[in-house]
Amino acid sequence: MLKRENYNDLLAFLKVAQEKNFNKASQKLGISSPALSKKIHQLEQRLGVQLFNRTTRSVSLTQVGEQLFRTVETSFAKIDNELQLIEHYRNSPSGLVRINCGLQVIETLLLPKLAHFKDKYPDIQFEFISDNRFVDIVAKGFDAGIRFGSDVAEDMVAVCISQPMKMAVVATADYFQKKGFPSTIQELTQHQCIGYRLSNGHLFQWEFKYSGQIIKITPQGQWILNDDYPTLVAAKMGLGIAYLPEELIAKELANGQLIRIFNEYSYTFPPLYLYYPHRNISSALRVVVNTLKV
Repeated sequence: MLKRENYNDLLAFLKVAQEKNFNKASQKLGISSPALSKKIHQLEQRLGVQLFNRTTRSVSLTQVGEQLFRTVETSFAKIDNELQLIEHYRNSPSGLVRINCGLQVIETLLLPKLAHFKDKYPDIQFEFISDNRFVDIVAKGFDAGIRFGSDVAEDMVAVCISQPMKMAVVATADYFQKKGFPSTIQELTQHQCIGYRLSNGHLFQWEFKYSGQIIKITPQGQWILNDDYPTLVAAKMGLGIAYLPEELIAKELANGQLIRIFNEYSYTFPPLYLYYPHRNISSALRVVVNTLKV
């Protein structure tokens, strides 16, 4: 059986069979005629058969050579075609891009920023999977994931795709009218706070900056959810105080649906990063990265 490193000899055989001339074939291959003749001789020795009938004036295939020629010509044509497809794929972004991230990221960042791809890159398909858990994107078949920079593994290539995320503590005017305003951060634990359950089972702690220190509290209340959007809905219904990204509730703050408290102690999380396992990525993911990065 031929070793992989001898496939070059098959290419040499193919060129001689096509040109029916060692000099012309050697010119096509960029090697000397004696070197080409040696390759063919070594190939015949390994196979244990004669592939060419040679005279001083002509070169022709033997019966076995004809059979090998048909097989090799077809095989190399398929390989050339596949290489051309790869070249097209590299230069013309296409294919499926699978990204794992949170629901809010999909709705507020990915869809708005990538919507124009439907016209600009119609051959790219997207699959966005909403998941608040930290998953192994390689094992699960994702091209990339999106998380806060501090949560991205060091062995990943990470690209910043957002501004830092400032948090806000909010509730409706009706809630504050009935329950009163907490006068200190610690008093939040005496209020109906809408909790956020993390994928590891723990409640998400609310963080604040106070006198140069980070203060964390664990919210207490009747309602616990696991996504920002239902948390926002619950807050607008007056079910309690919520801890949400400022960007997510900009409209509700502007129209008075929600009232913000402790703005002076607001905590800001690091930016979001799109991350992937290596730098040699598809052209489709490359244009996504270039579009999202800030």
